[in-house]
Amino acid sequence: MTDRRLAIDAWEALFRAQHEVFEEINVDFRDAELSQAEYDVLLTVTRSDDLTARLREVTANMLISQPSVSRLVDRMVSRGLLTKCADPEDGRGAVVRATPEGAAVFRRLAARHGQSIAARMSSLDDDELQQLRDLALKLRDR
Repeated sequence: MTDRRLAIDAWEALFRAQHEVFEEINVDFRDAELSQAEYDVLLTVTRSDDLTARLREVTANMLISQPSVSRLVDRMVSRGLLTKCADPEDGRGAVVRATPEGAAVFRRLAARHGQSIAARMSSLDDDELQQLRDLALKLRDR
């Protein structure tokens, strides 16, 4: 049985650290060409070699509801950052692809954002970063 008080203390430390780190690195999105949510969509889409992802994959990686993701993607399509078409393998779904402009905007912001993340996380050595990653993945894998 996990010690309840220790579990609560660990959760509070994790929550506060996440909040503080997020607030610090979120500065990268002030006056940026992309919002944090748009960046997250393009992060998922640009991970594939062909800059394409199913809409359900994008939704699974977001912290907002499916209808909100759909509206966000539609706005990104109208801004020329993404294209959207029916999923050829699942007629009920959609596939989104980063446009050359969307991919370029993402890469510019990702370079700056990656530097901010690395700088903020530099208080941890590589072993600690691996441990943090592994613990976070363990928490997500119920």
